[in-house]
Amino acid sequence: MRLLVFFETDCPTCRLLLPYLKNLPGVHAISQDDPESTRVLVEELRLPYEVIVDQNLELSRRYDPEAVPALFLVDDAGNVLKKSIGFDKKDLNELAAALGAGSIAPPYDGNPDRKPGCESRHREMQNAEFRLQNVGTATQQLRASRIEVADADEWYPDPLPVIPPTVERVDRMLAAVALDPAEVIARVPPNYGVATVEKIAANAVMAGCKPEMMRVLIPLMRAACDERFNLHGVQATTHFAAPLVIVNGPVRRELGFTGAGNVFSNVARANSTLGRAFQLILTNLGGARPGEIDMSTLGNPGKFSFVIAENEEENPWEPFHVERGLPKGSSAITLFAAEPPRGVSEHQARSGSVILKAICRALATVWTYRACIAFEALVVLCPEHVRTLSRDGFSKQQIREFLFESTAIPKKVFDEGHGEGSAYLHLYQEVVVDGEPCYRKFAHPGQIHIVVAGGTAGKFSAVLGSWATGPRGSQIVTYPVEEAHATG
Repeated sequence: MRLLVFFETDCPTCRLLLPYLKNLPGVHAISQDDPESTRVLVEELRLPYEVIVDQNLELSRRYDPEAVPALFLVDDAGNVLKKSIGFDKKDLNELAAALGAGSIAPPYDGNPDRKPGCESRHREMQNAEFRLQNVGTATQQLRASRIEVADADEWYPDPLPVIPPTVERVDRMLAAVALDPAEVIARVPPNYGVATVEKIAANAVMAGCKPEMMRVLIPLMRAACDERFNLHGVQATTHFAAPLVIVNGPVRRELGFTGAGNVFSNVARANSTLGRAFQLILTNLGGARPGEIDMSTLGNPGKFSFVIAENEEENPWEPFHVERGLPKGSSAITLFAAEPPRGVSEHQARSGSVILKAICRALATVWTYRACIAFEALVVLCPEHVRTLSRDGFSKQQIREFLFESTAIPKKVFDEGHGEGSAYLHLYQEVVVDGEPCYRKFAHPGQIHIVVAGGTAGKFSAVLGSWATGPRGSQIVTYPVEEAHATG
């Protein structure tokens, strides 16, 4: 028996699936793209099995997969014994068993159980809606649609008015990046709409971005569609979560981002327009519209725009992106699936530990007071609180450990009867805090992230809870922003 696998080099689901097949016998991968794109992908993913190029799409027409990745288990006579479309862990393990191998797709490995793919190339060619250029290359996707509008001064693709993305305006935006307008940057969940450079530029125009903002939008879209972030879940959940963007490095000053006073509000064009463009892309290409796929019960004002910069000038410790592994002096964006901020006012404290105790009380309410371990939190420390903490000798790691050790939920609150968190008591860690039996709020200190932001006057910090975390939830991701024009 053989396993035929049809794929496209720019299909995120194909890239997700192909490495799972590395240890299977009898795999024959069939690329629907050109030899050079195929070679690059094979080298990048280090695929050990046979890969052939279906340049004329003859094999694709013969087997006629409606989408890719497409897997066909065939016998020696060429009869199809089993077929699987898209990424499906159950199907992968069944195919592996049929080939005499063990399980190859374990649960909770950081990837979803299932994920849809992309339309097969041979069907794209048959579809009159597609105007393909250079079939099989990385730049073959549709150019953005051109439409005529009755009044170019008033256009409402969502509840807010936008700047009409005329061809001239989009072309000015595109001139800021050395990328083909048709190059696919990402496929945006939950509808997996194609985010080409041109479509990203059109949404940036609508949001009022300056052309140089493309430098940040390109890596931001790559980060948003990283499987670890789980944009599909973030977009479709009934929870409050919205993607919070944190900007670090020299790009803050170069493009005018602010991390100072009013950091969560309408304080800077860069913060507001980047967030607005990002949300337009998530809606227009990802398809998560309120009341349809976006099922948030109460929502989050961050879905209009949710971008902050770290106030690195007031930060005595390593900047957030450096702490997450990027080099000093570099620029970066980080995505965190965040609830709205919970304010922490502590004006009377004369020691860092008293400030941190106040923050612990806000941390205890993340998600809800009685629930533990299944989420993360972002603590945004204001400069005045930072000065006290730094004066008392606290490092970021010591702050994180203090918050972890001191944030707990008294066991007695669960005596009130069954409610949120009660079903998972067997998973919680029992501790004694301030002489009282408690459950730890967080599973480990790494679930607490620390950023410095806000104005230099006023002793107000904030806590932002996350949506569900870990492989089944949303993991925080950080991507570099190139110092010239971003290419990812």
